[in-house]
Amino acid sequence: MTTLEQLTQLLHDKFDIAPSALQPDLPLAEYGLDSLALAELLFTVEEEFDIKFPDRPDNVDTLAELATAIDRLRVAQPT
Repeated sequence: MTTLEQLTQLLHDKFDIAPSALQPDLPLAEYGLDSLALAELLFTVEEEFDIKFPDRPDNVDTLAELATAIDRLRVAQPT
């Protein structure tokens, strides 16, 4: 399963967003996620993918950008 597929499943499970409605290049705010929900999403992502964001990741406004940031951190962080 790709990172993008995992994120799609996570958004469905946590925020009850239909996977068919999720588009990789659509801003996350378009799904009705406010700043608190986005912060919760990032904490959940850190737990699910066993990564740590330094702060709020730059240039992470879409699912595709979030998946890219996760993949970069997974490569950079020791296991």
